[in-house]
Parts: sequence; C-alpha cells; structure tokens
Amino acid sequence: MSWTPERVETLKRLWDKGLSASAIAARLGDGVTRNAVISKLHRSGLSGRAQNVSTQNRITRMRMPAAKVKAPTFVRHSANTPMASIQPELYTPQPDIVIPLVERKALADLEPGDCRWPIGDPRDNDFHFCARPHVSGLPYCEHHARRAYDTVEARRAKKMTAAAQTQRKDEVLA
Repeated sequence: MSWTPERVETLKRLWDKGLSASAIAARLGDGVTRNAVISKLHRSGLSGRAQNVSTQNRITRMRMPAAKVKAPTFVRHSANTPMASIQPELYTPQPDIVIPLVERKALADLEPGDCRWPIGDPRDNDFHFCARPHVSGLPYCEHHARRAYDTVEARRAKKMTAAAQTQRKDEVLA
C-alpha cells in the first residue's frame, strides 16, 4: 500500500468531515489500517481533530462549586490563663517486670504455658520474652494481660476522665 496524492486528499477530506481513523481506513480499503491512517495524519501535520459543527456548538457544562470546608478554629489563651489547665496529661507507663537472666527466653525456647510478652527491641541481643506462667485463655501473664487488655470499666473510666478534662478546658477558656 502506498500513499498516492489522491489517497492523501481523500484522507484529509474524510478527516475534516469528522470520521474516525477506523472509518477512514475502511473507506480507503486496500489493506489500509487504522494505525496507518493515524500515522499519515500525524506526518501530514493533521493529528489534531478537526472541529465539526457538533463540537463547535457544544455548551460547556457549568461546574458545581466545591463544598466549602470550614477551617478549624483556634482558641487563643490570654496571658493570665494558667498553663497547668492547658497542658495535656502526659502518659506515664507502668514499670515493667524485671525478668531475671535465668528466666529470660528467646522465641524458640518458649513453651506452651509461657507468657508471650516481648521485652526490648527485637534487633538487640538482649531481646527476650517474659516467659512467666500465662493466664488461662490468654497469651500473657497476669501483669502483661492487664497492660494489653482494657476492661470495660477501665475504658469507661478513661472516657469519663477525658470528658471531664475537656469540660474543664472549656470552662477555663470561656
């Protein structure tokens, strides 16, 4: 297949009418493919789509305005607001049990009834597990089970404490 001047003229005319590259290839026939049409259009400098009547008269759609997001409000504290009432309560972790060297176990040395609480950084040579007798139905000893699991009462107490602190802060800021 070769691009004769007549075929190139037909290609340009059909492209200007708005036909697709596949439709032009089918009209030209004689083994002309869609990709051959696209390549010839590109080489001829006609790769942009010609404007037809329907695209010229198209009305641009109005976009809905984006939903307004309310910016967070910041409360400024006066100079006479006590700092103790503003600062959050710091978390103080419970001290961990000190496991004697002879009782420390690596993961491979743990037995079915041992506490699985990891102690230390796994990358350190000193890393070990608690290995004290575990509570029935749990993987941890009594001490570590208390640290790992919150009771319903403990969660309620935390919520009540947090709500009281928030209320106190609001009263101080008002």
